[in-house]
Amino acid sequence: MRNKPRFSTLFALALTLIAALLLTTAMLMGRSGDNGKIVVTVRLWAEPIARVYQESFQAFSRTHPDIEVRTNMVAFSNYFDTLRTDVAGGSADDIFWVSNAYLDAYADSGRLIKIDGPNQGWDPAVTEQFTRNGVLWAVPQLTDAGIALFYNADLLGAAGVDPAVLDTLRWSPGSDDTLRALLARLTVDVDGHLAGTTGFEPRRVRQWGYNAANDPQAIYLNYIGSAGGVFQRGNEFAFDNPEALLAFRYLVGLINTDHVAPPASDTNDNGDFSRNQFLAGKMALFQSGTYSLAAVARDATFHWGVAMMPIGPKGRVSVTNGIAAAGNTASKHPDAVRQVLAWMGSSEGNAYLGREGAAIPAVLSAQPGYFAYWKAKGVDVAPFFSVMGGPRIPAPGGAGFAAGNEALQPYFDEMFLGRGDIAATLQQALQQAQAAANAAASR
Repeated sequence: MRNKPRFSTLFALALTLIAALLLTTAMLMGRSGDNGKIVVTVRLWAEPIARVYQESFQAFSRTHPDIEVRTNMVAFSNYFDTLRTDVAGGSADDIFWVSNAYLDAYADSGRLIKIDGPNQGWDPAVTEQFTRNGVLWAVPQLTDAGIALFYNADLLGAAGVDPAVLDTLRWSPGSDDTLRALLARLTVDVDGHLAGTTGFEPRRVRQWGYNAANDPQAIYLNYIGSAGGVFQRGNEFAFDNPEALLAFRYLVGLINTDHVAPPASDTNDNGDFSRNQFLAGKMALFQSGTYSLAAVARDATFHWGVAMMPIGPKGRVSVTNGIAAAGNTASKHPDAVRQVLAWMGSSEGNAYLGREGAAIPAVLSAQPGYFAYWKAKGVDVAPFFSVMGGPRIPAPGGAGFAAGNEALQPYFDEMFLGRGDIAATLQQALQQAQAAANAAASR
């Protein structure tokens, strides 16, 4: 039997733990570096951006030797959950990334530093997303442009499909639809049978045609917009309108009737499933945004390209989204935070994001480096930008959106699995989402 530790041992251990706790608290709240510099921390969720941010912040520190900037990378899968907890507990970083969907709750609760401006050199679409009640609450950092269609040129060639055809594809509930037939030609089971032909085994597919899925930014918001529908009206959920119903029925049919896209059992809980299938050469068409461009360029081992996304009943209507950096009002170094934010919103500081093609800078004068990078790689990024010349569907957001979005997910998961009546599911999802959003906004 072990002897109990002496009181002096316990006391010493307690002092050690208290000292460690105080040191951690000091680092979190005061954030003073060992070298006496003021330490400003920046939280984000994209590792490629974290790398280029480090280069940018090193350049900043050369002209601001009393300030050291450190990045804190948090996985996107739990980014906003941990951010909410840390902001409430007073331990969030000095600066943190926010998306439009989560802006209002932080702005309305006094958690964000007001931004002077807006700067006329910032992308107006991103600036608008982060402006609430006439006040800009975060510094624009990057824009995703629009949605386009990555294609595997080798798989298209094997199926006898000219990539030029992709720019003419049309989805429709009527006889003018051309997308479904093409996707059937591009979907193949393990025995070589094409989708829709005799002997095709939908449970034994080796090559998918397309990535229809419960994915708002890449897929269903664009279909809703292209059908003439809306997802929200103002800050109210409104996705049970007839046009949105048409879009959801079409997408659910691609998955569960035509079997030209992976089953929702694979994609509902794995947002990277379709991208990984595409990169593995097991999917012919992959609809996504510029946020997937670097991964495709790095990991694809086949010939590939980018085409326009399909035309809908009301044309091509894309969503676009931006990311901005918000200053934490709980920071112990507000002046230093403002200096870092000013750098992040400058052409020089923001240009680092585009130099290696990692993201499209939200500072307009910093964007040429992004285009030059991809041009040098022989990649035509025009489809992501050409689609923005047409109508757009707004990225969802508003006070209570996060709670509402969480409430609707179980219903959307079931719908994309092909279970239940789609119209009834949308109505139920809308009721639950709006109730959750209202409750969250009133707290």
